[in-house]
Amino acid sequence: MTTIREAVADGLPVDGRVVLAVSGGLDSMVLLDAAAHAADRARLIVATFDHGTGRHATEASELVVDRSRSLAIECRPGRASRSLRSEADLRAARWGFLRHIARTECAPVCTAHTASDQIETVLMRILRGAGARGLAGLNAGDARRPLLAFTRVALERYAAARRLAWVEDPSNASPRFLRNRVRHDLLPALRRVRPSIDEELLMIGREAARWRTEMESLVDREIGLIQHDGGVALDVLAASLDGRSAAELSALWPAIVARVGLALDRRGTRRLTAFALDGRVGSRVQLSGGWEVTRSREHFQLRRISAVVDGVAQTLTPGASVGPWEFRMAEAPAPTVDLWSASLPSDRPLSVRAWHAGDTIAAHTGARPSKVKHCLSAAGVTGHARRGWPVVLAGDDIVWIPGVRRSEEATARSGWPGLPFVCENRSR
Repeated sequence: MTTIREAVADGLPVDGRVVLAVSGGLDSMVLLDAAAHAADRARLIVATFDHGTGRHATEASELVVDRSRSLAIECRPGRASRSLRSEADLRAARWGFLRHIARTECAPVCTAHTASDQIETVLMRILRGAGARGLAGLNAGDARRPLLAFTRVALERYAAARRLAWVEDPSNASPRFLRNRVRHDLLPALRRVRPSIDEELLMIGREAARWRTEMESLVDREIGLIQHDGGVALDVLAASLDGRSAAELSALWPAIVARVGLALDRRGTRRLTAFALDGRVGSRVQLSGGWEVTRSREHFQLRRISAVVDGVAQTLTPGASVGPWEFRMAEAPAPTVDLWSASLPSDRPLSVRAWHAGDTIAAHTGARPSKVKHCLSAAGVTGHARRGWPVVLAGDDIVWIPGVRRSEEATARSGWPGLPFVCENRSR
């Protein structure tokens, strides 16, 4: 039988550093002790987070710092900057701290979750009506969990044999938290009437994780995805979803949006499925957490709503930017065929902003103006890209829609002393 130390040794990366999430409780102190004796200690970073929930939280963090020092392992303590009360708030703050260290060190996070935690998690997900993706529980995600095959009882035996110290969090007994009610009331009652419940819940988690992995592979093979803005925005090729049933789309969408770290609930999955089946070009649907999906001609575009560019004008100078678009001076007048370049008037103040509804551009003085919206649509610019697209003004008149259209005033011609500018999209 694999021992705890062997499991931890096998669960750590073969090279590079690793971040150990150590709270000061029983499970994480076992992880720290086992890792200290199973790996090169110079590769370990202990991360401990004080949730600010009381004296016991501070004592636990101090215990981790002291124990790490005695083991000659680097320790990085953190503390909540505001009052945290709900389980979701506590978890979000802790994981935000851990992921920050992991990104800084380019290292994975290793947690002390056990089979007992997985049993509770799967049951809680069932109670909340989670789908197959959510029922994978702790078998999913990027964190390493080398103790997931061991029960809490096995860790108690290890801690006793090693005479380890830990701090018992009094909130672990509070019925205010769902996990505690599941641990102390619901699971014991279920075990009395169904002794096999633990193994059945673990099996559900394993099968759901296998299904989740298969869905991820299916998305890789068959769905066209383009990530933008450092991976926090996503375009989904509409053609790769065409002809799929509602059931197929309901399984695919959670795996698709997970690529930008978004977790869909049932309501969000239903809304996206219906949108994929019926959404018209230019229409959009909002999701929880400040996300939005817009239908363009070729893509479903997933973005954070807060990331959409506003329409406040700024003076056009070299280095000015609107969202991902940046402007710079060119060395020569703009080529007539290159709509990403312009020779701008020098006799009026120049400014740039995102376009507004109702904006128009005229080909030349006296010509009938065209709506910017129609110009963008004709050029195939729709969805989120259209919402933030820049326009350049000379005085009060729009003279250039970069990449789309220029007025005569922004086009290089003989004897025209225009200011040569180029617009570049930094996200491409």
